[in-house]
Amino acid sequence: MQDLLKEPMWRASDLGRAVPDDEFGVSVCLPRWADVIGYEERDPEVLRHFRSGYPRFCCPPAVGALFEAADQELAIAGVERCLVFPRVSHAQRCLEDIARQTGRREGRATAWRGLGVAIFPAEHYDAARGFWRFCGEVVSTRQARAALGRHEVETTVEQGREAEAVIRQRLADLSGQQAEDVFLFPSGMAANYAVHRMLQALWGARRTAQVDFPYVDVLKLQQRSGAGTHFLPLQKDGAELAQLAALMQQEELGAICVEAPSNPLLRCANLPEIQALRDARQAVTPLVVDDTVASVAEVDAFRYADVVTTSLTKAFSGVGDVLAGSVVLNRRSHWHARMQEFFLHQADHSLWHEDAVALEKNSRDFVQRSARFSASALELAQWLRQRPEIGRVWYPDQDGGAGFEAIRRSGGGHGCLLSLVLKDRSLSPAFFDALEVTKGPSLGTNFTLACPYVLLTHYDELDWAESCGVPRDLIRVSVGLEDPADLRARFEKALDRVGADGGSPQSVG
Repeated sequence: MQDLLKEPMWRASDLGRAVPDDEFGVSVCLPRWADVIGYEERDPEVLRHFRSGYPRFCCPPAVGALFEAADQELAIAGVERCLVFPRVSHAQRCLEDIARQTGRREGRATAWRGLGVAIFPAEHYDAARGFWRFCGEVVSTRQARAALGRHEVETTVEQGREAEAVIRQRLADLSGQQAEDVFLFPSGMAANYAVHRMLQALWGARRTAQVDFPYVDVLKLQQRSGAGTHFLPLQKDGAELAQLAALMQQEELGAICVEAPSNPLLRCANLPEIQALRDARQAVTPLVVDDTVASVAEVDAFRYADVVTTSLTKAFSGVGDVLAGSVVLNRRSHWHARMQEFFLHQADHSLWHEDAVALEKNSRDFVQRSARFSASALELAQWLRQRPEIGRVWYPDQDGGAGFEAIRRSGGGHGCLLSLVLKDRSLSPAFFDALEVTKGPSLGTNFTLACPYVLLTHYDELDWAESCGVPRDLIRVSVGLEDPADLRARFEKALDRVGADGGSPQSVG
């Protein structure tokens, strides 16, 4: 497999390759600015190069083949379609979600090849794929290959259970909680979805409050499930806290949701102030924190959170070859017993055993890698701030604020992720194309990974994103394990090239 630390995928010829370049890579290479636009506009000349894709958005080959097999065996040709899930209960939830989205309760769920299948009218396929994307209860490539009989499964179910136990204990030790309060899911979004199902089960149809601009699907999940959400972007004068206080007076909220720090602006809501608001209301509103960006190695969100969600696909794994997520409950929470009861009996928590074994192996050096990510990202952010070509850099050392510092561990870093815009924003495409790091979605990989984040995630709502303070030409960088001097040299080369060429289009690769 190509060593992406030394040979990154950044050339035009790398378009559509899996990242990392094997059957299990969870990202896909989009090396040029125009490729990202072509992908978003479904340009056949771009899409024909795709050999894989981020699994919740584009089906990896094995998963696509599994869907086709289910269509052929179970669906009425030309009338019905199928999606395959790890369990029948997931397929049933898909059908329930389709009914909410379309107003029509149709279809059936069935067991097939040890998995669950949702069978529904063909015209509801886009609604079904919406559930697949936003709720994240997905079949993994390893699971799909096994169901198709494409390889001999060498890992046993018992080995998978043992690996899960090790992962749960590893996360418990890092978070200061108990292993029985750690629950694993097939993706980070599945973990988020489980939390929102829990909120609805325990507190009914209450709206949530999302404080600050989060990862796109975290917000959209809340908008499409339950009673919806109040979106409260951070403001320079801290007005979002007054808005939150007013909401808490007007209605019972299902939860207050925060990313610590947020993706992509690397800010953090003022958690001590939110705690003061909760204290004033006698803690009637749970606080849900997602710590994916900084990770549990650098922050202790349990100082304030009742429940913490994490995409283990990211820094915890690092390799980029397995999807997983976690929910960890705070034993000190007022609602701990009720939340634990839900997750023990209603949350369908588990990983496919091959994925569990891969994740356990990948995460053995997680703490050491996280420290290197953070140190290198801080160094790069500070260097970029001194470059005259750079208009703005976002990184939690300056942008995290009191909220981030309130949960940063003693000696802890600020995470792997930074964002930037150029001073002359018309040069953004040329700079991105010239940057010799791997290009594609995701973060927390052992190799540096960059993308025009807002184009990828908000292409159909760019004006709205900018109204929230998120520039459309923002470039997000997940810093990896490269030598910091080497990484800095790659950025310097791209900046110098753009400056020397005046931003003229370049033919790279």
